[in-house]
Amino acid sequence: MNVNEIARYGLMAAMAVLAYLMLLAWNEDAAEIAKQAPTVEPAVALPVEPAPASEGLPQAWELGQESSGDLPAPSAGVEGATSGSVLIETDVLRLQLDAFGDVIYAALRDHPVALDRPDDPFVILETRGGFTYLARSGLVGKDGLDRAGERARFRASSDRYELQAGQAVLEVPLVFEDADRGIRVEKRYTLRRGDHALSLTYRVQNLGETPRTVALYGQLKRSAGLAPGQSENGMGPRSYVGAAFTTEESRYEKVDFDDLEDAPFALSQRGGWLAMLQHYFLSAWVPSDSEETVRYAARALSDGTYVAEFVQPQKTLAPGSTETLGATLYVGPKAQARLEALAPNLSLTVDYGFLWWIAVPLFQLLELLNHLVNNWGLAIVLLTLSVKLLLYPLSATAYRSMANMKKFAPEMRRLQELHSDNRQKLSEEMMALYKKEKINPMGGCLPMLLQMPVFLALYWVLYESVELRQAPFLLWIDDLAAIDSFFVLPLLMGATMYFQQMLNPPPPDPMQARVMKLMPVMFTALFLFFPSGLVLYWLTNNLLSIAQQWWITRQLEAGGKA
Repeated sequence: MNVNEIARYGLMAAMAVLAYLMLLAWNEDAAEIAKQAPTVEPAVALPVEPAPASEGLPQAWELGQESSGDLPAPSAGVEGATSGSVLIETDVLRLQLDAFGDVIYAALRDHPVALDRPDDPFVILETRGGFTYLARSGLVGKDGLDRAGERARFRASSDRYELQAGQAVLEVPLVFEDADRGIRVEKRYTLRRGDHALSLTYRVQNLGETPRTVALYGQLKRSAGLAPGQSENGMGPRSYVGAAFTTEESRYEKVDFDDLEDAPFALSQRGGWLAMLQHYFLSAWVPSDSEETVRYAARALSDGTYVAEFVQPQKTLAPGSTETLGATLYVGPKAQARLEALAPNLSLTVDYGFLWWIAVPLFQLLELLNHLVNNWGLAIVLLTLSVKLLLYPLSATAYRSMANMKKFAPEMRRLQELHSDNRQKLSEEMMALYKKEKINPMGGCLPMLLQMPVFLALYWVLYESVELRQAPFLLWIDDLAAIDSFFVLPLLMGATMYFQQMLNPPPPDPMQARVMKLMPVMFTALFLFFPSGLVLYWLTNNLLSIAQQWWITRQLEAGGKA
């Protein structure tokens, strides 16, 4: 190695170190900015000014323009009650209700926004900075309380409800009453310890002398995009943000916000659910009676938000009778077991794509391995090892084919130089060589292609599983869903990818060979911003592939010498 080569390599090393230090500085600055993001707490015991909340109400109220009475007036009052903000706290949820009994703020106390901010819960529902995301409900229909230009306002006996130590269930009753018209409605939320689901019941009493017809509705109203202060990993993959339903034709159907700009969505079916999705978390309405035919809809509103809703069939209350209507609101993580228990197919909101039928068993195996080792990072390593062992016959076939190709690479290069000006002759000579030496040029590709569905499914399992969020691995990697703060895993992944490439025969085309040499650099730059769990999976897979390829090549060489 001459002086010029030493200087060139030294300059390249210095540039690499400088780029690494700049990357660390950028990551540190980004983390500092994230720490300074404001923490939004709901107002406590302060009145909430009712917004123009009648906009975007379900059109079911149009079913009965002929009402049996005047539009409902605000509640005349309940002794010692408040009509302002109501704060609710359980061990896992912090909620705020407005004067209509809608959930306008929801934070997950068991899921902090960041590891270094353990007391700041991750906020799902909120309204600030031009961003709107809330869950509302009410009564529409012929004699519904919610009409165009008017919504019923409820009162509570307290402005704060808290689940106490040793208490399993928390009840939050809200009351609307109009003595003149003879109607009383109790809107009750029931929350349970350790659960992100809220049971909602409307107990409607007809104290008048004429029948009344009402229908329960529930809505999720949301702005497009992520909430202020929330972001996803740099250039990494993007999770779906939008509405979703289950239908008789499709167990899981996404309804994108952009599609709603072109045309509204509507269907009627028995049972079902609706949801608003984002990475790791969701909100969802599930009507209580799965045998009723429920109308579902989604549309864009004039204020720039989008609404997804359900409306149950109208119920007619005879004079003096009482009717109970209900639904369940879920605001929390995409925990598959809990979602499946809540409603059929709701667990499909953990979106593994078209390879879900492979991904679901892989996630179940990952859960089992984590239960054994109590470390999600080690579970990822063991899962990757299990998949590699399962696919060993295919991998072995591919590596044997590549080893044979590499063995005869000098002869292939000689033929390329000899017939560089005659493509047809080169093809004939190459085919003759393949036939003589029993080489299958596609032997290394087909087994790899057959493995791709499994590895793609595993990729989405690691990206979509909320269980990996803020799950530690080893040393400095304390969050498998965040990027590696020192970028060690991506750099190791790139190095192993380069080394693995050196074990393979070079492509016959010079241009293709140059492109292949750039692949490790391109993948390293891309994986710098991928979650650590995904990078760990790719790194482990590369290391196992290198070991497997080395072992098979060694066996072939030993057999050739014999």
